[in-house]
Amino acid sequence: MTSTSAAAAARATVHGYPRQGPHRELKKAVEGYWKGRVSADALGNTAAALRRDTWQQLAEAGVHEVPTGDFSYYDHVLDTTVMVGAIPARHRAAVAADCPLDVYFAMARGTQDVAPLEMTKWFDTNYHYLVPELGPDTVFAADSVKQVTELREALALGLTARPVLVGPVSYLLLAKPAPGVAAGFDPLTLLDRLLPVYAEVLADLRAAGAHWVQLDEPALVQDRSPAELDAAARAYRGLGALTDRPQLLVASYFDRLGEALPVLAKAPVEGLALDFTGAAAGNLADLAAAGGLPGKRLVAGVVNGRNVWLNDFEKSLATLGTLLGLAEQVDVSSSCSLLHVPLDVGVEREIDPQIARWLAFARQKTAEVVTLARGLSRGTGAIAAELAANRADLAARARSQLTHDPAVRARAAAVTDADGRRSQPYAERAAAQRAHLGLPLLPTTTIGSFPQTDQLRGARAALRAGRIDAAAYDERIAAEIREVLAFQEKAGLDVLVHGEPERNDMVQYFAEQLTGALTTQHGWVQSYGTRCVRPPILAGDLSRPEPMTVRWTQYAQSLTDRPVKGMLTGPVTMLAWSFVRDDQPLADTARQMALALRDEVNDLEAAGSSVIQVDEPALRETLPLRAAGHAEYLAWATEAFRLTTGGVRPDTQIHTHMCYAEFGDILRAIDDLDADVISLEAARSHMQVAGELATAGYPREVGPGVYDIHSPRVPGAHEATALLRKGLEAIPAERLWVNPDCGLKTRGWPEVRAALENLVAAARGIRDGLPGAAS
Repeated sequence: MTSTSAAAAARATVHGYPRQGPHRELKKAVEGYWKGRVSADALGNTAAALRRDTWQQLAEAGVHEVPTGDFSYYDHVLDTTVMVGAIPARHRAAVAADCPLDVYFAMARGTQDVAPLEMTKWFDTNYHYLVPELGPDTVFAADSVKQVTELREALALGLTARPVLVGPVSYLLLAKPAPGVAAGFDPLTLLDRLLPVYAEVLADLRAAGAHWVQLDEPALVQDRSPAELDAAARAYRGLGALTDRPQLLVASYFDRLGEALPVLAKAPVEGLALDFTGAAAGNLADLAAAGGLPGKRLVAGVVNGRNVWLNDFEKSLATLGTLLGLAEQVDVSSSCSLLHVPLDVGVEREIDPQIARWLAFARQKTAEVVTLARGLSRGTGAIAAELAANRADLAARARSQLTHDPAVRARAAAVTDADGRRSQPYAERAAAQRAHLGLPLLPTTTIGSFPQTDQLRGARAALRAGRIDAAAYDERIAAEIREVLAFQEKAGLDVLVHGEPERNDMVQYFAEQLTGALTTQHGWVQSYGTRCVRPPILAGDLSRPEPMTVRWTQYAQSLTDRPVKGMLTGPVTMLAWSFVRDDQPLADTARQMALALRDEVNDLEAAGSSVIQVDEPALRETLPLRAAGHAEYLAWATEAFRLTTGGVRPDTQIHTHMCYAEFGDILRAIDDLDADVISLEAARSHMQVAGELATAGYPREVGPGVYDIHSPRVPGAHEATALLRKGLEAIPAERLWVNPDCGLKTRGWPEVRAALENLVAAARGIRDGLPGAAS
């Protein structure tokens, strides 16, 4: 490639960056504020320092235009709700003093008396956003303080900055009708009411010095109706016609724009930012077919912002070279915000240096963007050394023994349909399980984890530092299990768990014990709010050398006569919450994972587990964003679950768990899992999923959650009772379980004790009034 006049101006940028800081400084400051140990001013100072450091690092790396406004104390969609003034009245009233920060956190977390906003997954990622609540009476009002302040901070550093906002169409498409609003209300009908607010924010940003503003419209990569596409066209006709505004860059990511591409290409905006990675690679052909973007800026997302594998420079440069003829200006970017990857692979000392060269976290991806922009502008000769190193690293990965294990591949190839089916149909299994387990109506249980205490975390840190040996650590684990079992028996729960004190994370714990998987020491990624996880890296063929959970599950069962659930993370969730290899189909990796977990399920049963839970909270979030890909995905995803669980006896009860997602479009797949019991999030959504399952004729046992564990508030027994009664309107008592929404790891013991005691009291109160109830 040689330099051209169009390429000479190529700039490097990114859509966003990790927020928490290299040592999770933001998490610690926010949680300190919640506990009263950190003042609002101190929290603000920490946040400002993190923003400053991020922008300076980006600029020093060679990024020409830094993003602002992507920083958040909790969630960028929640920030948008504040920006447009759509704060529910209950949250404004929940805070005694006039403190916007406390109102903000009341929306995010609730209070003892007020429920928070509902939380769900951000498209098909493991990031959670807070769902706006809107109704026909919603009054929008512009509040651009955050956006203007952060822009001015970046400009004061002498940087070129581009504010990033959630676009108005996606904001409304991501919203839900507020509680009490009549069924059928469509938030998109509020578009004409919302656009003037965006116009005011844009004017404020222009006055503060913004030359460009990015409006993110990721909802447009999903299948959209003609009316929704017309709304997008109307929105950007209106915003584009404004005279007092910056130049507008409309961004999409995670998939191809499809039918929305010509809508945005024709809109009177100055630029588009498109994803050209993974499922979105089709944007290249679509853009060419649409005639390109004459006279417009194109920000080309050729560096994958969602995965951790190094970029293929030659492939990306070929894409960029094609794009040069399709737009007036082509700039180089990540495909989406780098929020979804860890910060820096350079600090990972325990990953083999050769394997580390296959990886790129946020800082490395930024360097890739800058390198590609330089190559596009100056020609490949300017980056000859980088191209040679990139080719060598890609080749080393392709020929590594880690990525190809003949025994694993042979076993996966030998799988038959029979391996993924239980030996008896559900009705016969259910009868055998009732006889074997002897549970009452409305059996009570939890989802798996219990609070991770300071003593437990301290013991884990002491073991890593060598201050205690393995025997002392094991005694700490055993003591935690004894405490958890004793509490559950005293509280009256029917099916117990061991509490998972030995597990650092529900995915990482298993990845540490699988061949072909890598884990990090510092690879934190935000999941929601201050909750950060360290996703494993599935780098090669997967297998389980030895049992992973049997020891502690068996120990817990020895302490009680009540059934103790064996607890595993399912194969789809292991993939969804890891960084998965990109050199083979996901279905192949899922089958390998399922076979490894199948060995664990069979060993748990052999060790005496009568109830085994295989969690699949990510089944819905991994669903392709466009319907055309649903059938293929659901076929291999449900096969992987059945392959994991298909080898147990009929009287062994298989549970699964899902949380915080929209289940309506995968109900048939949930049925196809053939689990005996499924537990799902239902507290924040007011038992909506129970009605959906009933409407779909779901025939198995269901535990819709009655305790929202993502809020610190303790629901009273009357609240749990009301939710259970609503659940019973949809699910008969013979098939209804009583449980929290999710695991209890992030909660404190005082609230867990009170909430579970209230849960059991609610179940017993209703149970005692049912015909056929057993004590």
